[in-house]
Amino acid sequence: MRKLTHLAALCVVLLLMASPVLAQHNGEGEPETTPATTPAPATTPAPTPVSPLIAFSAAFGAGLIIIGAGYGIGKIGSCAVESMARQPEVAGNIQTAMIISAALIEGATFFALIVCLAK
Repeated sequence: MRKLTHLAALCVVLLLMASPVLAQHNGEGEPETTPATTPAPATTPAPTPVSPLIAFSAAFGAGLIIIGAGYGIGKIGSCAVESMARQPEVAGNIQTAMIISAALIEGATFFALIVCLAK
């Protein structure tokens, strides 16, 4: 029950941290539109200011990805070593499955990092 409580608290914290990512620009500070009869001046639009919390969310997401990948690969390694200790005759098969699983986790981690840090 304690682990379930910790997991629920972590989910709530993550949802609260993700709320700045979902924030939308409210339209304040945008230039006024000119009537269609007068040509608009050829200027480049000013860059939209980015909230520090929104900029921080990519780094926070990358950190969570790395923590999750480290936990997953560690769990695979510990269970594989335990299985090899229990049944040494199938150690080769277990090691092959462990390496394949760790490679799949690492591939998914790299993809998630690219998506998270792409600007």
